[in-house]
Amino acid sequence: MSDKKLWGGRFEGGLSQAARDFSYTLESDMKLLDFDLQVNQVQAQLLHEAGILSKNENEILQKTLIELGEDFKKDAASLMSDDEDIHSCVERLVTARCGELGKKLHTGKSRNDQVITDVRFYVKQESAALQDGIKMLIQRLMYVAETHQDLIFPGFTHFQVAQPVLFAHHCLAYVEMLKRDLKRFQAVYDAADVCPLGAAAMAGNNYGLDRDRARDLLNFASLTANSMDAVSDRDFIYDALSAANLCMLHLSRLAEELVLWSSDLLGFIRLGDDYSTGSSIMPQKKNPDIAELIRGKSARVSANLTALSQMLKALPLTYNRDLQEDKPLLFHSVDTLKSSLLCMEGMLRSMDINEPAIVAVMDKGYSLATELADYLVKKGLPFRDCHHICGQIVRHAIAEKKALQDLSLADLQGFCAQIEDDVFDILTFESALASKAVYGGTAPKQVAFQLKKLKEEFL
Repeated sequence: MSDKKLWGGRFEGGLSQAARDFSYTLESDMKLLDFDLQVNQVQAQLLHEAGILSKNENEILQKTLIELGEDFKKDAASLMSDDEDIHSCVERLVTARCGELGKKLHTGKSRNDQVITDVRFYVKQESAALQDGIKMLIQRLMYVAETHQDLIFPGFTHFQVAQPVLFAHHCLAYVEMLKRDLKRFQAVYDAADVCPLGAAAMAGNNYGLDRDRARDLLNFASLTANSMDAVSDRDFIYDALSAANLCMLHLSRLAEELVLWSSDLLGFIRLGDDYSTGSSIMPQKKNPDIAELIRGKSARVSANLTALSQMLKALPLTYNRDLQEDKPLLFHSVDTLKSSLLCMEGMLRSMDINEPAIVAVMDKGYSLATELADYLVKKGLPFRDCHHICGQIVRHAIAEKKALQDLSLADLQGFCAQIEDDVFDILTFESALASKAVYGGTAPKQVAFQLKKLKEEFL
């Protein structure tokens, strides 16, 4: 039915049911409803200002579009039919309510420029909302860091104990990742903030519609400069999927750490019951399923970016129906990231830190070995020689089943005569932390400084 009203004049028959099922997108397009109504309102206003609609006709269409928005909120299902997409659904309903006048609404525009205007609206809105979600998670990480600001934590490389750090410093590393995500989503917003309305199908419109006026009414920052590019450009969607992919990768890395830290093998943290599940057969289990799902869902967001890349790589100008498939990828990525941010913030809020378990691990892995090597450097030895000497000392300590700080001075001097009593001043975790006093280091004063800067920015 609806396909004949939009483009049926050239055809004797309609699409088969299989083709309809394959190509119609009304259900997923519902996310664009409010934007579609706004774009139609602006289009009606432009047609009036161009002399194509009378003042009364414009007022009737404006009133109808507003009423449609209200009716959709009350009972959307009753308004939907076998429409091809949300744009044809809105046009059908306007025509049903306004008669012949409704048929004028599509004058001077195509679904090509209308769809991409709607999607740009959507991306602007959601990139702003995602920035809010990222800021919320940043604030939670800052709270965790400040609450445990003095907790000494094993820093890892290759998931082997490497050097002592402050737990707060570890948390703030994720804040840095998320700050970059904020910048990326602001760039996404800026890339989407360009108005394509007036490009029509691909060559521009014949009615002299005021595109500057469209830009202002729709609150876009600028206008597309080429009508062919306007209807075929999906770069801003690629930018959105790319930013979502990177942010999900960051969340996945944090989720992986929560999974590891909550394991009985480490026991560094306990996640709340509201973000954990049990086993259907093992009654003792408490599984970090939400963290695992974030980790798993990141793969699907990554796949969406790959899918869009492949979709765009061989398309000639201008619009091709392949581009219909961009929106499900976009909607899925946005929805997944929004819910992942919300769940990650909730998990961190529910998390308890098991400080005794962390303290118990600190003596494992000989994380003070680098401090000993740096001590010898300050005694005048070349670092490479110091590295070799300390490796021998670590091997000896392993054999003796002792921590480095528990070796005697005689033991240490057996490997290097330059070692003196003052070595024990540096073989402490507190000394190791304090010595990393460079900007961005894990020294307590530096971490406190970073937290202060972040508070000024985000609180």
